Amino acid sequence: MKAIKIEEFKISSEINIKNLPTHIDLGASEKDLEKALRKVSKELADIQNAMYAHGKYSVLFCIQGMDTAGKDSLIREVFKEFNVRGIVAHSFKKPTELELKHDYLWRHYIALPARGKFGIFNRTHYENVLVTRVHPHYLMYENMPDINSVNDVTDAFWDRRFKEINNFEKHIADNGTIIFKFFLNLSKDEQKNRLLRRLNKANKQWKFSSDDLKERKLWDKYQDCYEDLLNRSSKPHAPWFNIPADDKPTARYVVAKILLDTLKTYTDIKEPELPTKEKENIDVYKQQLENEN
Repeated sequence: MKAIKIEEFKISSEINIKNLPTHIDLGASEKDLEKALRKVSKELADIQNAMYAHGKYSVLFCIQGMDTAGKDSLIREVFKEFNVRGIVAHSFKKPTELELKHDYLWRHYIALPARGKFGIFNRTHYENVLVTRVHPHYLMYENMPDINSVNDVTDAFWDRRFKEINNFEKHIADNGTIIFKFFLNLSKDEQKNRLLRRLNKANKQWKFSSDDLKERKLWDKYQDCYEDLLNRSSKPHAPWFNIPADDKPTARYVVAKILLDTLKTYTDIKEPELPTKEKENIDVYKQQLENEN
């Protein structure tokens, strides 16, 4: 199997989204990829256990992509070996009435993982510079003091919002959150195939909505917004990774390997040692237990 090099996927300079690959061949069968993913997932789970005991870092796992890109199944497969106590997932949908009474980042801030835990954002705070940019009338629900109509949504507004998001991520990174942001880059042809599969399989039809086709007509606009998003918000402390998503097993393995290889560089994440007094008396404690009636 071809080795994964993190830098090949990291957005570290200005990109043109049309030049980013949606498919890669690692020279491995689906069975081999699934076997490799299980191994990596177990190693990630071991790191999470140590991180939980260490209690100084958290991990924020952000995933974005067009409809049918495979976000849900990727999360399920990458994290299936984790202890449930160490992971919390949030799927951000349409804002609730309560959420709309706060600023747009509030619901994301209160969902951040505690130290020692992995937090998953399935769709993320970037919806606020993506969906709302494609559909600016959604911003009217936020009831902001300086936005009274779509005409008030200027380039300066988006500049400010990107600055706020970048500051948000810098703040949490400086305070111990390790941030990963994955863009599942799906081709338009593959999305068509996946939508057709949903319609052709009775047990998958519940996933389909006519809105999927309405959003598909806006494909080019979404791609433009993604390109701007990737260029404006991929930072050393919070990088974006372009994940070719036309093949789901490959995408899952690449994401897991990037997580593992990056977290292995944090050599200070270790289980704390027992206090000296407790350590000196381990044999005594063992004997007490063994001698119980």
